[in-house]
Amino acid sequence: MPIKTYKPITNGRRNMTGYDFSEITTNKPEKSLLESKKQRAGRNAQGKITVRHRGGGHKRAYRVIDFKRNKDGVIGTIATIEYDPNRTANIALVHYEDGVKTYILAPRGIKVGDKIESGENADIKLGNALPLEHIPVGTVVHNIEMKPGKGGQLVRSAGASAQVLGHEGKYTLVRLASGEVRMILSTCRATIGTVGNEQHELINIGKAGRSRWLSKRSHVRGSAMNPNDHPHGGGEGRAPIGRPSPMSPWGKKTMGVKTRNAKKKSSKLIIRGRKK
Repeated sequence: MPIKTYKPITNGRRNMTGYDFSEITTNKPEKSLLESKKQRAGRNAQGKITVRHRGGGHKRAYRVIDFKRNKDGVIGTIATIEYDPNRTANIALVHYEDGVKTYILAPRGIKVGDKIESGENADIKLGNALPLEHIPVGTVVHNIEMKPGKGGQLVRSAGASAQVLGHEGKYTLVRLASGEVRMILSTCRATIGTVGNEQHELINIGKAGRSRWLSKRSHVRGSAMNPNDHPHGGGEGRAPIGRPSPMSPWGKKTMGVKTRNAKKKSSKLIIRGRKK
């Protein structure tokens, strides 16, 4: 979506940008595809905070998205392009010929009235979903499965895309948005095209209150804390960290240390890592 700027009538408005919603065709979501969403404020099932700096924010309903795209052989028509408060990408409402309605991630360039399809015999066309083994080399895809039938898990955020590099046996080589090249089972499905709303990364929040609407709470620097609260704390005035590398509040290194489990089975499927 194109970005609009605001007149600097207040300090909060100065440099603030937002969507103009010109691509959105309706502001009323499909009621049959809505579910309630409880705000957890970063807490897990035990009530313990596992993600800090979350809480508050605007109420929102969850839109049920069809990430599996397993409705084979049935033509669908794009009915609306809608805003989704739960993700950076826009979503599209699809009306299938058999009367079923679903939401999908809206690819860049899709319009109301366009036809989409899924399955092995689907054309290499924007919005169509098919197994990787039937997608030609060089094609740009998104919403990629990691396990057949589980639904898309990779390349789902606004403006993201991946590229099919080749086919080797039962695997397909895919270059992800991070630059990582990995092998994915060729029976896994992907959707043709790039995820829309690529202007999302250019949005300037502009003021702290707007972050609070998004359930993001303020973040306190470790160097501003006491030494019993954070490894970076203490000292007279502005003091250096005093350690070889930055640390988390619990004394773990936060830079230059690998956190991926070396025994992870999928590590052997990574041909080239995202870090050079």
